[in-house]
Amino acid sequence: WPWLLLAALVSPVMVGLRMDFSMLLEPLGFVKVLEWVLAIFAFATCGGFQGETALLVSCEGVVNKTVTAAFAYPFRLNTVVFSAPDPKGCGGTWSDVYLMGNFSSSAQFFVTLAALVFLYCIIALVVYIGYNHVYQQNNKFPLTDLAISVLTAFLWLVSTFVWAKALADIKASTGASIVPGIESCKAPGTTCHFLSVTSMGILNVSVVFGLVNMILWAGNVWLVYKDTNLHSEWNRISESP
Repeated sequence: WPWLLLAALVSPVMVGLRMDFSMLLEPLGFVKVLEWVLAIFAFATCGGFQGETALLVSCEGVVNKTVTAAFAYPFRLNTVVFSAPDPKGCGGTWSDVYLMGNFSSSAQFFVTLAALVFLYCIIALVVYIGYNHVYQQNNKFPLTDLAISVLTAFLWLVSTFVWAKALADIKASTGASIVPGIESCKAPGTTCHFLSVTSMGILNVSVVFGLVNMILWAGNVWLVYKDTNLHSEWNRISESP
């Protein structure tokens, strides 16, 4: 009986299915494939990042010990702590040292949008390929597609610039400028030198993917607009004497 139930649920959806992969060669379908792929890249380049920043510490009983703080998506840096240079904590002068800032909201906004766009592109491609005749005959579908495209282009604009600002702050919070703010490094007999931080080139690429997605979705607005009655009505108005 589970198979009968599944068939009862799926059969209404399958009615009217007409597979037409030629839609992928049309601008509307081809752009949707690009948006699907670029959403994956935006998601992966930001959500998959892992890195660490390192200091070189000398203190009581310790000479040039490397201490590290590992950080990753979603970049809650205020929960990331530098390990103590030695079990005794430099003779008791070393307390837990946390990085500054919580950038999870910006990063998660960007990644969540990419994930939702990925899912929407799959749904849209199913409609374009299997139900294009329904899409063309019922103007509600193009209008809905147009509204979603406008909203998505706007959200890519906002999320990309918010994420770019957060990325700049992340670089500042994990770079050489953190040393003067570490109280444990100011203890008598203790010296700290910034050693290295993981390259964030892949995060720079994620910002680029966000901008490309924004431009692509803005262009998609025009492609979808041409399939709505708004475009045909405007043409009739402009052609009337």
